[in-house]
Amino acid sequence: MDSVLTSIGLPVALGIIMFGLGLSLTPGDFSRVAKHPKAVVVALLCQIVALPAVCLALVLLFRLPPVLAVGMMLLAASPGGTTANLYSHLFRGDVALNISLTAINSVLAVVTLPLITNLAIGYFLPGNDELGLQLAKSVEVFAIVLIPIVLGMLVRWWRSGFADRMDKPVRIASVVILVIVIAGAIVENRELLLENAGRLAGITIAFCLLSLTVGYLVPRLLRVNSTQAVASSFEIGIHNATLAIVIAQTVIGSVEMSLPAAVYGVLMFFIALAFGFLIRERGSAETDAAAIAVPTVRRVAQPPGS
Repeated sequence: MDSVLTSIGLPVALGIIMFGLGLSLTPGDFSRVAKHPKAVVVALLCQIVALPAVCLALVLLFRLPPVLAVGMMLLAASPGGTTANLYSHLFRGDVALNISLTAINSVLAVVTLPLITNLAIGYFLPGNDELGLQLAKSVEVFAIVLIPIVLGMLVRWWRSGFADRMDKPVRIASVVILVIVIAGAIVENRELLLENAGRLAGITIAFCLLSLTVGYLVPRLLRVNSTQAVASSFEIGIHNATLAIVIAQTVIGSVEMSLPAAVYGVLMFFIALAFGFLIRERGSAETDAAAIAVPTVRRVAQPPGS
């Protein structure tokens, strides 16, 4: 828990990821909410309100031990990861909306993540004074999440050409460093991970599927268009597991609490990929149905004898 890998490697990897996110952001990504207020508000309500409720229900249903239960709630409180943008692009979502949601969610997480995590600790671990995100630790969350993003945005504002050139190398470097660090962390804590992997596989799969489904169906039921619903689905369904791991291990100081995010972070890629193909087929079917319906409407509208 106090190894160099945990105390330095994980925060550095996350910092590079968040800096890379900042390099891709402009103030317009935050103001875009005014252009698509309905899609943004629906997605944010799903992320901040619906998902913690869904996660709590799953935790109680699966009867997780208290520390793992808090770890699941910490994962649920984490904002969408930058991987959501890639999946949204692959499955024809509104990537611009994804970028805006990631930016806004990352800012809101400074408040919502400590709040939800502390409520979970108070419920599942009452009287535990060692764990929790008090003011000083909440400031750490702020520093981990926002400072690299702000630095990246400042670089883009100051040297936009340099930011464009650095975007791809930073993305590649963040992936490489992240894989190395997480692989090292898995090896270092393999016994603890193997001991709990079976217990956590079912709930993390269920949580990922429900997150993706809520993120897609709720906007569609509220008449948000399909490309924005796809963006919302991946933004809500693909959580920033790295952030959850860093908060659990380096801020709260619990390797066990980081296990749900670690298991989720591996399984999520495959579940999101399968879900993407599923909603793409659904979108194709809706398009075909609309194409068939339009000529029929036109024929009915024609006057007699035409």
